[in-house]
Amino acid sequence: MASRLGAGFGRLWTAAIASNLADGILRTAVPLIGTTLTRDPALIAGLTAVTFLPWLLFGIPAGMLLDRVDRRVAMAAANGLRFAVAAALALLTAAGGLTIWWLYVAVLVFGLGETVFDNATTTVVPSLVTRSQLDRANGRMQSAEIVVQNFIATPVAGFLFAVALVLPVWLTGAGFLIAGLLALSIPAAAAHAHDLAAEGGASQPRPRFGAVVGFLVHHRFLRAMIVLTSLTASALAFAQGSVVLLLLQTFTVPAALIGVITAGVGVGALVGALVSSSLVARFGRGRVMFWSVLVSGVGILGVGVTSNVAIAVSSYAIGAFGVAVWNVPWGALRQALVPNAMLGRAMGIVRTIGWGLTPIATVLGGFVARIDLRLPFVIGGGAVVVLTLVATRLLLGADRHVPRDDAAPAIEIPVGEGRAS
Repeated sequence: MASRLGAGFGRLWTAAIASNLADGILRTAVPLIGTTLTRDPALIAGLTAVTFLPWLLFGIPAGMLLDRVDRRVAMAAANGLRFAVAAALALLTAAGGLTIWWLYVAVLVFGLGETVFDNATTTVVPSLVTRSQLDRANGRMQSAEIVVQNFIATPVAGFLFAVALVLPVWLTGAGFLIAGLLALSIPAAAAHAHDLAAEGGASQPRPRFGAVVGFLVHHRFLRAMIVLTSLTASALAFAQGSVVLLLLQTFTVPAALIGVITAGVGVGALVGALVSSSLVARFGRGRVMFWSVLVSGVGILGVGVTSNVAIAVSSYAIGAFGVAVWNVPWGALRQALVPNAMLGRAMGIVRTIGWGLTPIATVLGGFVARIDLRLPFVIGGGAVVVLTLVATRLLLGADRHVPRDDAAPAIEIPVGEGRAS
């Protein structure tokens, strides 16, 4: 019988659910609001791009912050900022003063708060569960994210948008506020970064930032995986930047049903998140990672080659299944390989590289969508398939890099003097 994940993890999970509720409403409402201000595919795709831009600008500083401060307080402050921006956006909308450029500014600040909150969520997990529980814990977190965002938040946002433009914005703000308050209930010992790393009873100072970079650069497997995931994430972002316009214009889906369609895609993602840890246990991490990313590419490619909305949604759901299966073992592997004392900064670097390329890819996809709204899916999905086949050996060899629960880090951690980052 699998051991319980513990009350501390349960508190983190609850805070993440509240934040995911707000994120899900926001991600559906913002593009819909954008379509009331412009019908330019490049500008609509730009809203998605700006969502990821903070990871390029603030991902590393956010990681440095989280290795130095109480992560509970950082999570609460980040979502407090997002609540304030949602309130301001709602008031601006109600007053009739909203423009596409104000919407861009709001999305940028929302993303800034996300770099702190989401990074903190990832870095706290290894302090609350054992290494052998990481796949299950990450699967639980991702399942909750998918259920809340796709089956609760997204459909609700679509219907609220149909009733009144400002309603989903207010509900987004409330979700961020509640999540920030819940974050303060996470156990204090787990929410703090480890200032000292104990090895064999001896204390070592926290590694400098340069040591964190060196760890990632000299770990050959991690380095190659970071490059691969950055490229595949960019290809997927290239494909999906104008998906709202694809549904509205090409497949003539009513705006009020956009959330329902997204929920249908979410079925695939939910199934993937639920079965991922079991698949890893049965078939091994490498095989699961290879097939999941290949399936994600095939599914996205399928959206671009059909004119039937049912087939497109089904193919999209298959792609989402692959992405969800991939996220669990890859997330657990990063948490297992990177020492906790540098995990915040390491995750900041990884996400800055991976998600930092996303805005560029999304905007490029928006310009390509001016030619044909399906074309980005063909190019993006095809690129993922090609990248997966090229990286076959790397992915299938993932199992031999997984450390045991009692194993020390595979690479010695160089440290600087004192507490400098």
